[in-house]
Amino acid sequence: MTADERGAEEYSPTERWIITIVAMSGMFCMFISATIVNVAIPSVMGAFGVGQDQAQWVATAYLATMVASQLLSHWFVRAFGMRLSYVIIIGIWMLGTLVCSTTTTLDFLILGRVLQGMGAGVMQPLVMVLVFKVYPADKRGFGMGIYGMVATLAPTFGPLLGGYVIDYFSWRTIFVAPLPLAIIGMVLGPVFIPGEKPRGPLPRFDWSSYILLCTALLCWISVWSNGQRWGWDSNSMLYAILIGLIATTWFARIQLQADIPLLDFSLFRHGRFTAAVAVSFVFGMGNFASSYMVPVFAQVVQGFTPSNAGLVMMPAGILLSAALPFTGRLSDHVPAHIMVMIGITLFAAGAFLMSGADVNTSFISLMIFIIISRFGLAFILPSLTTAAFSALDPDELNQGSGALNFLRQLGGASGISMLVLTMEQRAQFHGDNLTATQTPENSVSRELLGEVGNIMSQHGLPEPLHALGALHYLGEIVYAQAYTLGFKDGFLVLAFVFLLALIPAWTMRIKKTTEI
Repeated sequence: MTADERGAEEYSPTERWIITIVAMSGMFCMFISATIVNVAIPSVMGAFGVGQDQAQWVATAYLATMVASQLLSHWFVRAFGMRLSYVIIIGIWMLGTLVCSTTTTLDFLILGRVLQGMGAGVMQPLVMVLVFKVYPADKRGFGMGIYGMVATLAPTFGPLLGGYVIDYFSWRTIFVAPLPLAIIGMVLGPVFIPGEKPRGPLPRFDWSSYILLCTALLCWISVWSNGQRWGWDSNSMLYAILIGLIATTWFARIQLQADIPLLDFSLFRHGRFTAAVAVSFVFGMGNFASSYMVPVFAQVVQGFTPSNAGLVMMPAGILLSAALPFTGRLSDHVPAHIMVMIGITLFAAGAFLMSGADVNTSFISLMIFIIISRFGLAFILPSLTTAAFSALDPDELNQGSGALNFLRQLGGASGISMLVLTMEQRAQFHGDNLTATQTPENSVSRELLGEVGNIMSQHGLPEPLHALGALHYLGEIVYAQAYTLGFKDGFLVLAFVFLLALIPAWTMRIKKTTEI
């Protein structure tokens, strides 16, 4: 009997634990890689001399590739078996790690993140199915609980680990930090992961639809990420929008006619499922965008070290993991739309409080703001999944699970790009307005210039440099204030988007029989 044919009851408790630990080691390193780079964004900006609109690709490329490659997981298992697929995926991720840690250009750094994201996207559903198969029905809740704990805790530890690595080594070392876990998976995976390689030709896959989907994702994320730099009416922007529209339309047309679509659009005839997907998209946007924004804000605006920037998010992540079992049980007794609306309100409140933060906001205050928002996510996650699945027929659950997860991850990838775009635009707006106030009639600015000039004189600098130095210092202050206001506006927009999600959340009370 091959490993693929073994039933869950035929694995001993020891075998289950070994398989779980080996599988989770590979998944943990890939989950942690998704957020470990967030504390390195200021360092990447300085190393390559780019703005945040380009540096954010280091995070966005990983998430976007992870979104698309999730659809490949089932094909990988059918083509190579679970064991060989696990090893191949880790190999792809390690190749990306090598590129990221050795490259001297931003383009190749982004390429390395694409390779890492591809491995992470295929790994997530593979490990979920593996855990489901090796645990019997009465113990699957325990197995999936371990999976959920790793999926929640790993992104939380990412910024903290990355911060300490940057403080004591360099920002390039963050890509190597999770490598020991990948090596454990690479060495022990061929021994303990079940699943022989299937015999026969490679299975068929709708590669044309997959290529169209990847093209559409690339175009739209490029539009959101590069619009400020390219110019909204530039030829590059118009070409990206045109190709994105064609690819999206073509992909949707193929999926509507396919017998086994990658993304089943017929699921959206269920009103409750459609509402849950809309909330899921916003959930992904808030989860990943806030995980990106907070460490960057803490370093750029407040001057935190990378390790402190990662540490400020740690209590919220631990609280989220601890609260999920409680909110999961609570969701069995409270209507899903009520739970989701409570979570949305809490997250919006935390984001609103962050919009009032500035250089004088204390470390503890930031930590409390983030805890409030993360506690809201604990209410959303279990109830959202339950509401979405309860709207579907049993034979639609697999496609529904894929669509819900895909759109949540898509929200995360697009959320970072759109929020960075908002912050950059608002920072430029505030910078122009603040610059316009720096006139000879501005007594505060004149007084500041005089004080800076006096300090330079006391240090023996030549008099011709006094005015230039003072003006440069004033420009730095204006830039810092504009950037701070841009971040504040970004958090405010995030809070507003979450409040808008109350509308689809309220419609989740629609019964299963209602279709649209």
